[in-house]
Amino acid sequence: MTEEPVAPHLSHPAPGPALCVALMSQDFSAATVTTLRHRLAAAVAAAGLTGDAGYDFVLAVHELVTNAVRHGGGHGHLDLRRQDDVLICEVSDRGAAAGSLPVRLPAVDVAGGRGLWLAHQLAEGLILTRGLPGLTATVTACLSRAEAPDGTPAIARRQAEPDRTVEEDEQ
Repeated sequence: MTEEPVAPHLSHPAPGPALCVALMSQDFSAATVTTLRHRLAAAVAAAGLTGDAGYDFVLAVHELVTNAVRHGGGHGHLDLRRQDDVLICEVSDRGAAAGSLPVRLPAVDVAGGRGLWLAHQLAEGLILTRGLPGLTATVTACLSRAEAPDGTPAIARRQAEPDRTVEEDEQ
């Protein structure tokens, strides 16, 4: 009787639980938007997202905050956390947004309407979630991603890149 060759047992260590650290949690209103932006910028820099990438992320969140003030009942809540090497910021409001929320650049003759588009361009990801209490917009930024060697801001890099689909990004 001959024995079948046995493949060596390859063991991959199971990934540990993701390290999630709360960095900031604050309610805001129109009166506190500027103070919130300064606190956010300090927290983002302390987490290690600096330079153009840090500025872009803070601007993306600021657009979501001002949208919450303008369209979401005049106030909202911001949560910033770090999960492994990703910064995650959720901006929630109690607004009752009707219809779809366009994440596209409006026509040049339309005043306003660029906040979600800007947030989408400036952050690594944008997710909009509608629930009973209102809308939550979530943006992310990778801390380990290298900036462009030429120092080009993220919005300029993304505008120069062709649009990609999720399938293309997974390849």
